[in-house]
Amino acid sequence: MKHANIALFIPHNGCPHQCSFCNQRTISGASEQPTSDDVRAAVNTALSSTKFDGTKTEIAFFGGSFTAIERGYMIELLEAAFEFVKSGDVSGIRVSTRPDAIDREILDILKAYGVTSIELGAQSMRDEVLEMNRRGHSAQDVVNSSNLIKQYGFSLGLQMMTGLYGDDDEGAIYTAHRLAELRPDTVRIYPTVVLEGTELAERMREGDYRPQNYEGAADLCAHLLEFFEGEGINVIKLGLHASDGVDGNKVGGAYHPAFRELCEGRIYLNKIRGYLKENYPDGGEFTVYVDKREISKASGQKKCNVSALAEEGWRIKIKGEDFNSGEKWRRLCKIEPIYQ
Repeated sequence: MKHANIALFIPHNGCPHQCSFCNQRTISGASEQPTSDDVRAAVNTALSSTKFDGTKTEIAFFGGSFTAIERGYMIELLEAAFEFVKSGDVSGIRVSTRPDAIDREILDILKAYGVTSIELGAQSMRDEVLEMNRRGHSAQDVVNSSNLIKQYGFSLGLQMMTGLYGDDDEGAIYTAHRLAELRPDTVRIYPTVVLEGTELAERMREGDYRPQNYEGAADLCAHLLEFFEGEGINVIKLGLHASDGVDGNKVGGAYHPAFRELCEGRIYLNKIRGYLKENYPDGGEFTVYVDKREISKASGQKKCNVSALAEEGWRIKIKGEDFNSGEKWRRLCKIEPIYQ
């Protein structure tokens, strides 16, 4: 069964810090705090849409530090959402919050109001990077809160960023490995996008910070995606969602409206290139068979993978097949030479 979120954004509400990269109103597109009536209206509207047919649906409170907002307001929102859990219209509630805004009292409240999933914005597991980006929590806070969330039986989601001020690819890989050790159910990976009105924008203009470009971020995130998949951890988001707010306010960094597909295409390129380099180093012409649903990813955006391999001496044609649906790795493919 597919999963879907009915997303409600609470822009920067409850967060006691202003992180170097944060402009939450731009990212979420929201500027006003939702009321309980707004929650009910949004959920009813979403449930009337056919896109939620046959899906496991959660009401998701994103955008702010949900468990750090004023307690009465938090419970008001939860009560409105819980009505739909009790009626069976949704399967549960998902909240996003800070690692230092979790304790047993909060988890007791969330459990009572039907929350099923909690996502923590870890961002990095290097304390020096967290401090440089004014996160206001430590890597140990991530560990402590994650363990407590799992003890309570919630589904755990962890979010990380790449390209942060003071970080590098090695640091991001270290973070990914530390997060995987916590055995989350889901992970989100966000390459840093530099937004107007943030500290990072100022640092970039002063020459103190050099952001990732999306090509470098795609190489790194392709590696991270494969790593988490190999650990059996579902990466449910890769890159900021495409929105007018981001498009109009970004001043640098790794943003692409189809970033995940870019990364998945990079995985195919690496797999195909690696096989051909090992088995056919002198080049040639080949047919690459992939799952028919993956043809565009294997080809790369605007067939960039096909072009890149041709420049290196391997001319390929990509064809789709019905691979065994039980295969663990959907990106398994076979490559055969075309003999003239």
